[in-house]
Amino acid sequence: MLRKPSGTIGILTAGGDCPGLNAVIRGVAKAALHYGLKVVGIEDGFRGLIENRTRPLENADVSGILTQGGTFLGSSRDKPHKIEINGQVTDLTDVVARNYRKLKLDCLVCLGGNGTQKTAYRLHERGGINVLTLPKTIDNDVAETDITFGFDSAMSVATEAIDRLHTTATSHQRIIVCEIMGHSAGWLCLGSGIAGGADVILIPEIPYDLQAVARHLRRRQRAGKRFSIIAVAEGIVSREEAKARAAMDRMARRAAKETRIVSGATGGGLEGVHLVQESVASRLARQLQQLTGVEARVTALGHVQRGGTPTAFDRLLCTRLGTKAGELLAERRYNIMVGIKGAECVPVPLKKVAGIKRIVPVDHPWVKTARLVETCLGDEEEGAS
Repeated sequence: MLRKPSGTIGILTAGGDCPGLNAVIRGVAKAALHYGLKVVGIEDGFRGLIENRTRPLENADVSGILTQGGTFLGSSRDKPHKIEINGQVTDLTDVVARNYRKLKLDCLVCLGGNGTQKTAYRLHERGGINVLTLPKTIDNDVAETDITFGFDSAMSVATEAIDRLHTTATSHQRIIVCEIMGHSAGWLCLGSGIAGGADVILIPEIPYDLQAVARHLRRRQRAGKRFSIIAVAEGIVSREEAKARAAMDRMARRAAKETRIVSGATGGGLEGVHLVQESVASRLARQLQQLTGVEARVTALGHVQRGGTPTAFDRLLCTRLGTKAGELLAERRYNIMVGIKGAECVPVPLKKVAGIKRIVPVDHPWVKTARLVETCLGDEEEGAS
């Protein structure tokens, strides 16, 4: 009989919540315990590790949580190197490293999205601790994995919302703009838009032409279509906005370069500017109502996309990712992310993941699929639908 490994791992959930977190905690903990490891649950993300708020986890603690939404350990968006204390931003990386060693952890397991991947890698590099991460986000934008857990559940919620909006839109002959999460990646909007049969899908990766969208809607009117559903990601930009941002970025880079040359400064760019703006969905609805003469309404799904029971797909995915993490921890393989490549769960060096976002390629098969069913993506005139 092979001797089971010994050691202790800590596990925390960081960033925004999403369906599947409890399922992953269960998978990691059960597999780690199976291999003879001790498991410590850390409450409220990295904040809990800073404040040393932990509890031991046994099989009984993670039983019955597979289907539960949220995270029973709690989460937060705190980053150890940017903790605010009495109005001052303080780097507490050394506190995290000290508590990690006080708990006698062999590895810290971090469940989170892009920010968490970057924070975990920073802790390894600057704090000298072992980490292992799993890719969590409804945005599906973590690098080096085909899919993130939580995405399928959120896409199902957004798709159901679009389905329900169809009945109201057709009953009242309206344009309905449905705002879906996604600041810089349009996976959630694109997937749910296609699945829900949205007539227009606008994503951050494809700057939209307002006039092209309006022409598409007017063609639908002439064809006798009583309504139009528009799925928009939070981070969409018009072509004009995209050009303006690119120009501002170039100016900021030049200014930063000139500042470094003149004064030796390392900073630069435009910082500290916060504008209160109308939501992109509201602005789009107002503009399209003016251009088409059709009454427009806005629905913002917001945090309902993060809540609720994970889908069967996500439960399976989370269990597979969690148990694979347990295997790798037993083998003492650290400083990696467990990702999905094809049908396999694979370890990926965390260095290849941290700080990199996976956005929708403009030639992605989903984009081609949308075009072939005559969905307007805002960048060109489509055929009549």
